[in-house]
Amino acid sequence: MRTALANGLRLGALAVLTAVAGCSGSGYVARSVEGHLSLLNSARPVSEWIADSATPTDLRERLLLSQRIRDFAVSELKLPDNASYRRYADLHRSAAVWNVVATPELSLSLKTWCFPVTGCIGYRGYFELAQAREEATELRAQGLEVSVYPVPAYSTLGKLPGNFFADPLLNTFIRWPEGELARLIFHELAHQVAYARDDTAFNESFATAVERLGGKRWLDEHASAQAREEYAQFDARRVQFRALTLSARGRLDAIYRSSASEADKRAGKERAFQELRADYEQLKSQQWGGYAGYDPWVANANNASLAVQAAYDDWVPAFTRLFEKEGRDWTRFYARVKELAQMPPEERHAALRDQISDARAR
Repeated sequence: MRTALANGLRLGALAVLTAVAGCSGSGYVARSVEGHLSLLNSARPVSEWIADSATPTDLRERLLLSQRIRDFAVSELKLPDNASYRRYADLHRSAAVWNVVATPELSLSLKTWCFPVTGCIGYRGYFELAQAREEATELRAQGLEVSVYPVPAYSTLGKLPGNFFADPLLNTFIRWPEGELARLIFHELAHQVAYARDDTAFNESFATAVERLGGKRWLDEHASAQAREEYAQFDARRVQFRALTLSARGRLDAIYRSSASEADKRAGKERAFQELRADYEQLKSQQWGGYAGYDPWVANANNASLAVQAAYDDWVPAFTRLFEKEGRDWTRFYARVKELAQMPPEERHAALRDQISDARAR
């Protein structure tokens, strides 16, 4: 089921890769591998689902749509042509995994966990909600602020061999609106194009840029007027909500980086969250006609939930500008992004800041 609570967050649980790379002795890794293999064992080729007379008509139609989107990803967006999203699995649950993110009390810096293949990442994914909640309890006991949220899909970066290990379509997102389904597939495939170790913001912002650019093109060229209208309404709310949370992050970051005492920072933090909730209520009543899809997220907003959003948004303008500078040529764009991924972090981020400055100057 699609929820506004997740706000489109799709940071993937990549722990299975650490096991393949030889990470040893971790109960967390063992559970992750078991969960991932269980997910893969549930998947069958889309063609089998379509041919099966027991497949519900609405699911068959969505699977057919997914394959048109998947073909478009290859032919028009030049994303990888492999077995990813050519199989489907019904997990009989609402999320593929549940992610845990954490920050200090007076900081927007995510706690990281480090693995041999993926490097350091700002989340930990669990295939069982109870395990995610246990981890959250332990982190809170350490004085950290924690957020646990559902993830509809994740990417294994195309690193595992054979069709069996390819990332499948899932019941957790297959019935999403057409525009959102397309964006998710494009996002996850983008992770197979370029990946920078220890740089969650780079990886997620790149994939988000691809999903937004590719999703718009799909809707413009292939979607019905109804699908475009449905998407436009949802995306308008999302853009406004993103601006709201970006403003809140900016206020909090200024407070945390100031020379004020910890007591004053806590007081400023409290005011900032009060302003976020007041601004949200105003947005709902004045522009959304009472739409309350983000209510749970706002009610539970903290440093951790705000910080994880930054991973998806911070560098998107840079990648969008880079796409324009490369003549909107996907192959050239990906080549440039791969170059950036190989740079030292300081040099990479400086190049991205240059792109943002260039975009603002235009």
